Amino acid sequence: MSAKPVVLITGASRGIGRAISIKFAKEGYHTVLTARNTEHLQKTAEIIRENSGVDPLVIPANLRDSHQISRLVGSTIQRFGSIDILVNNAGILHLKPFLEITSEEYDEMFDVNMKAAFQLTQHVAPGMIQRKAGTIINIASLAGKNGFKTGTGYAATKFALRGFAASLMLELREYGVRVITVFPGSVDTRAIAKYANAPRPETMLKAEDVAHVVFAAATTPARATVSEIDIRPSNPHK
Repeated sequence: MSAKPVVLITGASRGIGRAISIKFAKEGYHTVLTARNTEHLQKTAEIIRENSGVDPLVIPANLRDSHQISRLVGSTIQRFGSIDILVNNAGILHLKPFLEITSEEYDEMFDVNMKAAFQLTQHVAPGMIQRKAGTIINIASLAGKNGFKTGTGYAATKFALRGFAASLMLELREYGVRVITVFPGSVDTRAIAKYANAPRPETMLKAEDVAHVVFAAATTPARATVSEIDIRPSNPHK
C-alpha cells in the first residue's frame, strides 16, 4: 500500500488533464496518467519529473475499450494498492450542426465523455466503498447545463455526465465516497482552438485554472463535499 494518496487522471496527455496531473504531482500525490497518445503522455510525465521530482505511472489506454479500462485500473492497484482519487477528464469534442454530425462522431463522444467515466467508476468505486473513503471527480462543461448551436452531440454527453454524477453522489455519500463534478466554461486548449468561432484565447480560462479548482475541491476536508462547481472567466470581455 502507498503512504501517499494515489490519483488516476484520464485524458492526461495534454490540456486540462495535463494541468491536473502536474498540480497533483507538485502537491506530492502519486499520479497515474492515461490517454491514447503515448508520446503526449510521456511529455506530461517529463514535465512532472522536471517540476516536482515525482515519477508518474504512465499507462496508455483507449477508454473505448472495456478491457483496457480493466487493465488500467488493475495495473494501478497492483502498483499502489488503491486509487484514492479518480479524475474522469478524458473528452472528445465534435462541434457541428446537427445534420452534419455522423453516427461515428456521436458514438465516439458518448463512449469517451460518458461511458468511459461510467465504466471506470464501476471499477474504482468498490475499493473506495470498502475503505469508506475516496473521491471521484468528473470534468464536465458548462455545456452540460446550457445548450448551444453545434452542441447537439457534445452538450448531450455532458448533460448525461451531470445526471450520472448527481445520482452517483447520492448513492456513494453514505459510504464516505465523494463525487464532485466540475463545469468549466471555454478553456484555452487545442481541442477548442481548432474551431473558427472559438472565443479569443485572452477571454478564456486556462487549463491551470481548472486544475487549481479540482485540487481545491479534492482536498476539502472529508466531511464536506463540493458536489458541483461552475468555472467562468472573471471578465470575458477584456
